Amino acid sequence: MKILVVNCGSSSLKYKLFECPKCELLSKGSIEKIGEKNSSVQTHTEGVKLVLEKLIKEKALDSVDEINAVGHRVVHGGEVFHKPHIIDEKVIAEIKKCAKFAPLHNPANLAGIMACKKILHNIRQVAVFDTAFHQTIPDYAYMYALPMKYYKKHGVRRYGFHGTSHSYLADEAARIMDLPLNKLKLITCHLGNGCSITAIDKGKSIDTSMGFTPLEGLIMGTRAGDIDPAVLFYVMEREKLSPEKMDEVMNRKSGLLGISGISNDMREIQAAKAEGDERARLAIDMFTYRIKKYIGAYMMALGGVDAVCFSGGIGENDIKIVNDIKKSVMAVVSDKTKVMVIPTDEELMIAKLTSEIVEGEK
Repeated sequence: MKILVVNCGSSSLKYKLFECPKCELLSKGSIEKIGEKNSSVQTHTEGVKLVLEKLIKEKALDSVDEINAVGHRVVHGGEVFHKPHIIDEKVIAEIKKCAKFAPLHNPANLAGIMACKKILHNIRQVAVFDTAFHQTIPDYAYMYALPMKYYKKHGVRRYGFHGTSHSYLADEAARIMDLPLNKLKLITCHLGNGCSITAIDKGKSIDTSMGFTPLEGLIMGTRAGDIDPAVLFYVMEREKLSPEKMDEVMNRKSGLLGISGISNDMREIQAAKAEGDERARLAIDMFTYRIKKYIGAYMMALGGVDAVCFSGGIGENDIKIVNDIKKSVMAVVSDKTKVMVIPTDEELMIAKLTSEIVEGEK
């Protein structure tokens, strides 16, 4: 079974082609600057056509008829989707509804779905939701202490993100440890430009650091993470900022970039720290301290931990940060607790889930 995995952003299209059930990678690539001025690709439909042409040209496919299913990453599934779903008109309608929670992501994800539907016609498509893995979080962990009407009327609650990555890391940790996933207490750390931590008990997410949006939680490349909400009103009043401008500050000008004044790229910040830059040192210390706090909190929530797993651009490549956090973790856990670096592969996880749901439907 050949599974094409598609991950559409507002101006990008990433793809991987797998041969399942072993999910062997056959091809991968990406198209950038979709819809931008002077770009040769103006729509996601054009992008999908280009991908299919490339796959045939490089002989990963003889024809598009060889594709058995398409798996799509969809960022937000709200409270509706607890697992991957075969895409039909009802699913499309719900993805559109959930766009109010992820206005930058869901419309782009849907553009990829509609493009594949137009070109590939009756080939099965499956939506795999970033939020679905976190739907097992209990109400006392996902609710905010706000008037209940905001949850009932507007859906204000913790949803969590990076779910596909956290799920993949949990499966891989169990495989590496050669233990049943339903026997393990895990803390998975997805650390990149976007960062999140999840507490996983017996294979189920019980808490995660990102919240109603990906802004909550850890310090990230350009996102502030946890902050006293009163700070926003204070700064808005004194800087005469509109809600839109404040949102831009919190999401695009804060985090490692805002603290260091150098970059949102940890590699550049580490280089500056090595040359004695004090703000670079502060950014790294704040970043690692926040991670340690969350790991400590999740150890308590889980009642212990069998393994702490690191992944993402920083988690997989910045050995200084991982070793610093590992030292703190090992100081308070037993020798049996593992600390592991596991390269994440969200597309592989989407391929596996797509293969399973299509085979299950048969």
